[in-house]
Amino acid sequence: MTETTEQAPIRNDDEDPLGSVGNGGFFFAGLTFGFLAAAAIGIVALMALDPLGPGQRTAAESTSTSAVEVGEVAAGDPVNGEAIYASTCATCHGPDAEGIQGLGPPLVGNEFVQSLTDAELIAFINVGRDASHSDNKTGVAMPPKGGNPSLTDGDIADVVAFLRTLL
Repeated sequence: MTETTEQAPIRNDDEDPLGSVGNGGFFFAGLTFGFLAAAAIGIVALMALDPLGPGQRTAAESTSTSAVEVGEVAAGDPVNGEAIYASTCATCHGPDAEGIQGLGPPLVGNEFVQSLTDAELIAFINVGRDASHSDNKTGVAMPPKGGNPSLTDGDIADVVAFLRTLL
């Protein structure tokens, strides 16, 4: 009686070194890791956008000790600020900053805007205001940076300088 024993197949160097797992297993593992990492980053980013939670006042909102005088100009460039305002802020606050009913309040003669220093107003624009915030009069959220995440503090300082020319 002859016994047959199974031998391991001889592997050719051109074959897939991972055998039946193939690159697909690593692809899906990488895809899963990538998805989880992106989700974690998204959660952290959302927490950073509204760190105090709805209805909480930011330092920029609660501090009004150094009011800006009417006509005082921020350190930014009002000409550049006008262009940024037109492309980002005018959608809700109107082309002349007179506000749009149900979207954004008027910024011309706005007591809140006038009560903040330039630095405080820049900080407020960076954070925005939730729709459920007690000081929100329209019920529509003001997104951080007016919904334009590419704006830098310098860009926002330019918008503030432009707004100061309207007061």
